[in-house]
Amino acid sequence: MLKRFSKPAALALPAGILSLILLMIVPVPTLLLDVFFVLNIALSVAVLMAALNAEKPLDFSAFPSVLLFATLLRLSLNVASTRVVLVNGHEGGAAAGKVIEAFGEFLVGGNFAVGLFVFLILVIINMVVVTKGAGRVSEVSARFTLDALPGKQMAIDADLAAGLLTAEEAKARRKEVATEADFYGAMDGSSKFVKGDAIAALLILAVNIIAGFILGMVSHGLSASEAAQNYITLAVGDALVAQVPALLLSIAAAAIVTRVSDNRDLSGQIGSQFAGPSTWLPVAVVLAAMGCIPAMPQSIFFPAAAGAFMLYRKLKARAERPVPVAEPPAPDPGRIALEDVSDHTLVTIELGYGLVHLVDDKRGSPLVARITGVRKQLSQTFGFIVPQFRVRDALELPPNDYRVLLGGVPLGGATVRADKVLAIDAGDARDNHTLAGEPTTDPSFGCPALWIDPGQRDHAVAEGFLTVDPGTVIATHLNQLLGDRPQALLGPDEVRAILDGVKEHAAGLVETVTPAPLSLAALTRLLRTLLEEGVPIGHPLPILASLSQAVQVTVEHERLVDMVRADLGGLIVGRICAPGERLPVLTLDASLEQAIVQGLHDPTTGQPVIEPDLARAIGERVAAIVASQPPGGPPPALIVQPRARRALAQLLRLRAPACTVLSIAELPPAQPIEVLSVIGGEALAPEVPALSAPHSTPSEELAA
Repeated sequence: MLKRFSKPAALALPAGILSLILLMIVPVPTLLLDVFFVLNIALSVAVLMAALNAEKPLDFSAFPSVLLFATLLRLSLNVASTRVVLVNGHEGGAAAGKVIEAFGEFLVGGNFAVGLFVFLILVIINMVVVTKGAGRVSEVSARFTLDALPGKQMAIDADLAAGLLTAEEAKARRKEVATEADFYGAMDGSSKFVKGDAIAALLILAVNIIAGFILGMVSHGLSASEAAQNYITLAVGDALVAQVPALLLSIAAAAIVTRVSDNRDLSGQIGSQFAGPSTWLPVAVVLAAMGCIPAMPQSIFFPAAAGAFMLYRKLKARAERPVPVAEPPAPDPGRIALEDVSDHTLVTIELGYGLVHLVDDKRGSPLVARITGVRKQLSQTFGFIVPQFRVRDALELPPNDYRVLLGGVPLGGATVRADKVLAIDAGDARDNHTLAGEPTTDPSFGCPALWIDPGQRDHAVAEGFLTVDPGTVIATHLNQLLGDRPQALLGPDEVRAILDGVKEHAAGLVETVTPAPLSLAALTRLLRTLLEEGVPIGHPLPILASLSQAVQVTVEHERLVDMVRADLGGLIVGRICAPGERLPVLTLDASLEQAIVQGLHDPTTGQPVIEPDLARAIGERVAAIVASQPPGGPPPALIVQPRARRALAQLLRLRAPACTVLSIAELPPAQPIEVLSVIGGEALAPEVPALSAPHSTPSEELAA
């Protein structure tokens, strides 16, 4: 505090306010009073210019405070001038200073009655029209701004989560929204300053007239006419010299609260909206018609109509003038840009030159719209905002080929016919269909298909084919390629966006997990592992709640994953079978499971490593059991010890991806199960009959 006030600029405002207080108390010479009157007028004009030149109301966010200090200055001058008028008014007009004398004599022609009426009209304009309107606008703006505050905050959070804003930009936007609410709230109250100042001006004028009239006759022996001429003239001059700056400030307040945020000042905003030629032709017609009325001053109306018509012609010619297109700067042949040699986009779709028209804006960019839909669908499925995709042409590809790259590595691609429609045989097409086309294979699911002319689409549908356009073929293939790799699309930026969203509701929970004891990189690795194992992260609160407890025990990656999966067991099982439904399970023979746990271990992670022949045998057996299950039912899950789960999950993810591997700790206590088979032992496939108990627990089933 002391350091701040040690600067001269920091002392200016307190010193100025103290000077205003002294101005009310200490007698002031008329010369100094004239100086303060001039400063008051200059301040009012400066405030009005600042209000008119502001591009948006917040550009003059100090206006409520400025309005308070300007009102205080005006009232201080009223008190000081009242003292001078009452003490020296009997000496004549010059006794109260040159400024008051000029307003009292020159501006109103020396007739105090005219000055009195002019003052009353100014007060009516100020208080009834400008101040009342500005006050009402301030009240409505303050209420609407406060009502819209939650929605604006949510919009900022949504833009931040979508990656449209950085954390710093979101912080600046939140600060701007809060400042806007404070500003309109302050303007709602500060408008009362102007209204109160107008009322005070009326009362001060009445005091000056009545008290001066009495003092002039009683104390100074003036006649009634002399007292009226001296004191009323000075009182009216004093009132006018205060009311003119007050009117300027009222106009400034009204201009501020009625502004609409724009990148131009008020003059430019109004000028651009009056620059339409359609505005001025009716003006010219109306003025010319009024000039034709008898007794109207035609020498004024007709030139005004001609001027409006000329303005219309000029604005119309300007609007029809073609807009010059700036020539792009010639590229420097010796310069190599970073984007020419590096791609910072995670997912890239490359198109041969024969497919480039699919992303042409003039044709509606059908492929871009479908790719955006794929990104939105993947984001909803994975539970985080998938990074944006990049579409570019690739001259090295054949004309009708496309290719999908993830981190620069090709995931897949195919050939499409941009002028054709793909008719896919999903199993419902007739064996003896008569549809003719170019045979091919659906790139997404490997179904037989035909490229046909668009005019054959109805025929293909009648023959039982599913028809899709080339853009949908590419988008579906993109969805299929990325849908199996959510962990590859999750990075630190996406995790940071998730955490920022959670902080709005559970900031304390986030602080217990990151940045300590888990760094952002460690948390990203853990969430990627959960995604790889099929655990959704669309509801991060349970995951963070589990982590907040687990990090109290360990920060080892593998153990944290196992502990979080155990806490999320109900969620994992719920993705396999419906609530209350029996979960079909497979188990390993105890000796086989023990051999896996006590066998070879990875020296880096300490996890069990399954011997290749045994891994092949287990994978084939599980795949055969999964394939033998009736369609429509939940796929079986393999239940193992916690220490064996990771190795078996990695094995079956390749050989039997439909079979989820669960540890016994991940099964909810009340989950009913049905043991389909025990893998291992002498026969490697002894089947165990399903137990009949409808609500048997996992421990009871596995013990049987």
